[in-house]
Amino acid sequence: MTEEARLRELICELTKSLFDRGLTHGSTGNISARTADGGLLVSPTGTSLGRLDPAQLSRFDARGRHVSGDQPTKEMPLHSAFYDTRSQAGAVVHLHCCHAVAWSMMPDVDEDDFLPPLTPYAIMQLGRVKLLPFFRPGDPAIGDAVRGLAGKRSAVMLANHGPVVAGKDVEAACNAIEELEASARLAVLTCGCRPRLLRKEQVRDIVTTFNVEWEA
Repeated sequence: MTEEARLRELICELTKSLFDRGLTHGSTGNISARTADGGLLVSPTGTSLGRLDPAQLSRFDARGRHVSGDQPTKEMPLHSAFYDTRSQAGAVVHLHCCHAVAWSMMPDVDEDDFLPPLTPYAIMQLGRVKLLPFFRPGDPAIGDAVRGLAGKRSAVMLANHGPVVAGKDVEAACNAIEELEASARLAVLTCGCRPRLLRKEQVRDIVTTFNVEWEA
């Protein structure tokens, strides 16, 4: 099996796991991953992440031309913005997971630091998550908003829509977006209960120890 064939299989295996555990639903969500030659494999438009076919993934060459497979997700401007501004990005995942979307609707959420510091794991895997305003799905302005961050965030939350995470590879990106949803679930469950947050010095220690990207 070639390296690209393995990547195609891995994309479909991971997205089915995300779908089967309810992190996205119906035909929502999309994923992309860098190939060894600098191209991209992308989930097709209108498809379920639980039923992706490795052979039908959209294939782009290193110059950004669609060369084979089905038509890609309409969120390509979003994916392209992460690859263009984060040279280390090897994959991008966008889901419509319920708790993250619910938390994005709360009136007092910090736009520059979407997730409260409840556990160390979101800090370690995501850094600070930026809450972006609502955009129509597929709007090229989403890509412009990501480009406006100049590559300083690996994860954003699209208000009333869903999270987007870039990772060094497809497994890292999927793990990180799962952590985002788990952390948002904790935030929703503890909302109004005055939970004990990690102290600023504890957050700083995590950032330093694990060499976390941390935009002030």
